[in-house]
Amino acid sequence: MAIVFLQQGFSKIPVSYEDAAVFDLPLLVWWFVVLGELGAGIGLIFGGVGFPNQNWRNLTDLVTRFSGFTIGCVMTGVIWIGEPESLLDVLLYDNLHVFLWFGGLYFALRGNKI
Repeated sequence: MAIVFLQQGFSKIPVSYEDAAVFDLPLLVWWFVVLGELGAGIGLIFGGVGFPNQNWRNLTDLVTRFSGFTIGCVMTGVIWIGEPESLLDVLLYDNLHVFLWFGGLYFALRGNKI
């Protein structure tokens, strides 16, 4: 999941107004998308690193949860921009984004606590 988000974030670099205009988004929102994708990918990788110190484990758990929340936000935006006819259309025909949305929800709620 981290690799997918890193790949998507890096594919949008360099950030340009023309790329944002394709999705009818302001440039500022496009910057947040790119930084959110890159940050979520890096955050999931960093959050998965095991540390023996309890303080570091708490920090990595928080980073994992925040990255999952960011993934959920980005995927909600992606699904919303697609302007689906109904929720059923999203569930039946947009399975990659639904999968990533639920993956983000999982990490946001579960973190990396055992």
